[in-house]
Amino acid sequence: MLTLCLDIGGTKIAAGLADPDGTLVHTVIRPTPGGGAAEEVWAAVEAAIADALNAAGGAVDAVGIGSAGPIDLPGGTVSPVNIKGWRGFPLRERVAAAVPGVPVRLGGDGVCMALGEHWRGAGRRADFLLGMVVSTGVGGGLVLGGVPYTGRTGNAGHVGHVVVEDGGPPCACGGHGCVEAIASGPSMVRWARANGWSAPPGAGARDLAAAAAAGDPVAERAFRRGATALAALIASVGAVCDLDLVVVGGGVANSGRLLFDPLRAKLAEYARLDFLAGLRVVPAELGGEAGLVGAARLASLR
Repeated sequence: MLTLCLDIGGTKIAAGLADPDGTLVHTVIRPTPGGGAAEEVWAAVEAAIADALNAAGGAVDAVGIGSAGPIDLPGGTVSPVNIKGWRGFPLRERVAAAVPGVPVRLGGDGVCMALGEHWRGAGRRADFLLGMVVSTGVGGGLVLGGVPYTGRTGNAGHVGHVVVEDGGPPCACGGHGCVEAIASGPSMVRWARANGWSAPPGAGARDLAAAAAAGDPVAERAFRRGATALAALIASVGAVCDLDLVVVGGGVANSGRLLFDPLRAKLAEYARLDFLAGLRVVPAELGGEAGLVGAARLASLR
């Protein structure tokens, strides 16, 4: 039997079919409607579900959902920061009505990314794992003791909002000095522009990475600053959760050594406790499929 898996975010809505081994045998991706009206976004999700069910011949044995958050796991609702129309949206109930008669599991997109990498990707041999996505934001999820750790409301692993800089830049969450306000792609670009990086209008994190690779000193500093914030976060979460592995994906992570070299160097400075000596940071392997694979894994857990 196949599992229907969903990965819902502010940019795209993905639906897939996964076999029992976690291999995706069908995937459809639709853009998230830009207006963000609740029913307009739901209509796009419903269309993606219908496409997947059609490909499956109408038969799936479970549904797993990874959604941008915050989420309310007990209530089955979601209020994604980047989908303005969904505030307390009853996502689990809506999906259950669209796919009647099978169990439906909801989780945050960060924990689904972590589960996907733990099951089929870079975290296959790690039981205490932090999965992170460093892109337009900084998200994360935890797998502890080989199982997802979701916390009281389902939002454990929101590591982008760990504060690493006292009096630091404002964050979209309303706080200041969060990792996301320093190490996300747009945040690094804003800092670089404010500190003298000359780039054409519309230049983004990919352009910043190209400039840093070409030796632009401001772009290099922007990456070092972002990597330092990430290292402080990882050292802190590593100490709290006794991690053995951190898997980092997302667009900014695609810059490779520009990010990972200074991150690992700073982590070696920060993570000085003996039990953190073996903590490794590695690139993700599944790319954009991690959330779908993780959602399928979530659906299989009882």
